Amino acid sequence: MKNLPNIISLFRLLSAPIIVWLIIKGLYSFSFILFVFAAISDAVDGFIARTFKAGSEVGNYIDPLADKVLLVAVYLSLGYKGLLDEWIVILVVFRDLLIVGGVIVNNVFTDKDLLLDPLRISKVNTLFQILLIVLVLAELSFGLPALSSIKNYLIFFVAITTAISGGGYLLRWFRD
Repeated sequence: MKNLPNIISLFRLLSAPIIVWLIIKGLYSFSFILFVFAAISDAVDGFIARTFKAGSEVGNYIDPLADKVLLVAVYLSLGYKGLLDEWIVILVVFRDLLIVGGVIVNNVFTDKDLLLDPLRISKVNTLFQILLIVLVLAELSFGLPALSSIKNYLIFFVAITTAISGGGYLLRWFRD
């Protein structure tokens, strides 16, 4: 049980290139199904780690890495295929690069190990990012044009929460 959350996170990390390939090939139904499983796995591994005290040092790194790789890879592939506007893809990718870059720079140039506890707004942001991907892939998979109007609202919420959470991490780093 101790390693189960790490195995689940590893599944999520390894699912990213497969989902990207499926999107690039236009196999949206398969990418939708695999992405939904990967997204659910994010909640499941955290639940298991907390409930059964199965958290680990490795898990503290692999879980957020898997999240970042999955979301950035899928956003880039949706942008590449023209399924999401470039500006939202750039915003999402820039925020994640800012966070990962900040952690790396801190860990290289200081003796303080910066392990990020996610901000609440960051958890909301991740939820909106996941919902946007699910909605785009569902629209493509099931031909549901009514989802387009919802997509515009989700893009707005993704943009706002991405900007606020990115700024929140910057403020936290400068305070600490």
